[in-house]
Amino acid sequence: MDMIDYITPFTSTVDLQTGIIGDAPLIVTRRLSDVRGLYADAQAEAALVSDNPLTYEVYYGYNSPEVEGQLGYCTTIIRPGEVGDEYFMTKGHYHAKADRAEVYYGLIGEGYLLLQTPEGKINIQEMRAGVVAYVPPHWGHRTINVGSENFVFLSVFPADAGYDYKTIAEHGFASIIVEREGRPTVAPNPRYQVK
Repeated sequence: MDMIDYITPFTSTVDLQTGIIGDAPLIVTRRLSDVRGLYADAQAEAALVSDNPLTYEVYYGYNSPEVEGQLGYCTTIIRPGEVGDEYFMTKGHYHAKADRAEVYYGLIGEGYLLLQTPEGKINIQEMRAGVVAYVPPHWGHRTINVGSENFVFLSVFPADAGYDYKTIAEHGFASIIVEREGRPTVAPNPRYQVK
């Protein structure tokens, strides 16, 4: 009989007023310079990067191994703001193991979940507190804050999913979310490059 390597159960607390996981073993912060080149308006991006605003933070709440069978979870806090007329957003990624899915649960604020297949097919899900969104396998995904307060969500994913940021950095998403007449609007991304 094989010996099982048991992981000790654990809990974390998510502050529902802020989205912060207080005892997070890993916190990643992204400033505009960390996502440079992803916004459609390069001139607006260049003008704003000297201020280098904080665009989002990720609080990883787990310390389980990144292996098959384990789950990871985190909260993401996207600040309100725009680069030109494009809302602050996460870098976006595919999973390194493309057949892995993910679940998002909205906690605070409002945003969009922008999804894309490797062939460039786009799907958009509106997010707000209480909304659960499913990210199927093989879909790249990015989140965008379209409100005036922080947009915060919890995500749960297979711990071995990994991140493929390179594909997004090289090709982008086929669509972007911009403000038009005070409302979020889907527009073609002029910087998108077909694979």
